[in-house]
Amino acid sequence: MSGWDPWFAEQRTARENAGLHRALRPRGLGEDVLDLANNDYLGLSGHPAVRQAAAEAALAWGAGAGASRLVTGTTTLHADLERELAEFTGREAALTFSTGYHANLSAVTVLADKHSLIISDAHVHASLIDAARLSRAAIEVVPHNDVAAVRAALAKAGGRRTIVLTESIFSVLGDAAPLTDLAEACEEHDALLVVDEAHGLGVVGEGRGLVHACGLARHPNVVMTATLSKALGAMGGAVLGSAALVDHLVNHARPFIFDTGLAPAPTAGALAALRLLRPELPAQIHQRGRELAGRLGVARSAGAVLSVPMPSARVAVEAQAMALADGVRVGCFRPPSVPDKVSRLRITLHAGLDEERWARGVDVLETVVGKVS
Repeated sequence: MSGWDPWFAEQRTARENAGLHRALRPRGLGEDVLDLANNDYLGLSGHPAVRQAAAEAALAWGAGAGASRLVTGTTTLHADLERELAEFTGREAALTFSTGYHANLSAVTVLADKHSLIISDAHVHASLIDAARLSRAAIEVVPHNDVAAVRAALAKAGGRRTIVLTESIFSVLGDAAPLTDLAEACEEHDALLVVDEAHGLGVVGEGRGLVHACGLARHPNVVMTATLSKALGAMGGAVLGSAALVDHLVNHARPFIFDTGLAPAPTAGALAALRLLRPELPAQIHQRGRELAGRLGVARSAGAVLSVPMPSARVAVEAQAMALADGVRVGCFRPPSVPDKVSRLRITLHAGLDEERWARGVDVLETVVGKVS
């Protein structure tokens, strides 16, 4: 028995008593469960063309990239994906990473250092929070979507190199950031706005993201990050901006330089998914979002994640279990994963479901939420 075991047991007991304990639950092939917890919003992960592209890439290139991107880990697949991602979103250039987490770590840590200031929305993703801490910059956390607070912080920057962090569509509440106002404020103070489009790409602005929808695709003060593991149904991440930014990332981003490149299969899968993305897919997500929000009596989402507040963490877990017992899997947000400390059911909207299965899911969720509210 290790001397650490009592401490591990104490930590586990504390989380169990608070209803916050987490555990891995492997899912098998062919489960007869309606999955409204995963982030495959457009249903492209299982699309025959995407599967075929990923399989062919694995057969042709092997299971892994084999090395870091700067050694031999860059393939023509990476180059094609980066070029088409940039074209699709209206950016000048793109650089892909093995995860979206690495993309955010890279974008922030190459733009800020101990002499810089980072102004961060209170609700940004953990990857941006970690990136800000790793940068060693001074950090000011401002209230959620508060442009006036961002302006006040910018005014006090004192000539420091400054970046503002936000998401386009926030992953917990599903609300949109005021990107136009934030970009204007950053331009006035020569700051950079870093926008995480993890939940915007493929979902907002005919799928091109909120940055593009707001007319900011070529804005010199806006840097965009994204993931390939949500609407594009694969895995990996990307930073998009100017060619100069990408060159700087290649030369300075530690998560890029010292990591093995994104494997060929997900690279090809993401590229195939991108080529399949049509405006009718995100349009269906928003139509279903309006329907479900109305049935559950909650605020509509600007993206593909519908957040349903629960009275407590324990009730949230119970509601999640009730839904699963009726064949519908949903997510569950509990502290510390929720920035406002409100436990929630996290329901993802899917364009890939047929009408019969979608209607079944809506009925189950309406019943469950009615019982616990």
